[in-house]
Parts: sequence; C-alpha cells; structure tokens
Amino acid sequence: MMRECIQRCLECADICQLCVRMQQHNSPFLKEICELCAKICEYCAEECEKHSHDYCKKCAEACRQCAEECRKIAM
Repeated sequence: MMRECIQRCLECADICQLCVRMQQHNSPFLKEICELCAKICEYCAEECEKHSHDYCKKCAEACRQCAEECRKIAM
C-alpha cells in the first residue's frame, strides 16, 4: 500500500537528515546513528520495491546506496 511506502520514505528522509547533521558536528554517536540509518534505509527500500512506480524504484535504489554508505561509516 502506498501509505506505508510514504511513511517509510518520510522516516528514511528524517534519519538521513539527522545523519548529515551528526557528521557535521562530529558526533560521538555517528556510528550508531549510521547503523540505524542503514536499517531504516533498507526497511524503506523493501517497501518501495513492492511498487511498480518509477519513483519508488528510484527511491529503493537510493535507499540501498545510502544504506551501503552508512554501513561503511558504522564499521
């Protein structure tokens, strides 16, 4: 259902913005936040991939890429 997809996208956008801010502040919690961000991005991508809309496919791809980069930081 698109409602679930939209909700996950909003959550994903929120955690991604937080990640950027924490990087800018050199937060000691950056690794943990990036780990959570990766999980939420994957969660969002899973839902987006259920839909055939072009923007959902693009969102899923962006989420997977973001999750990969976040995992690199979280290591």
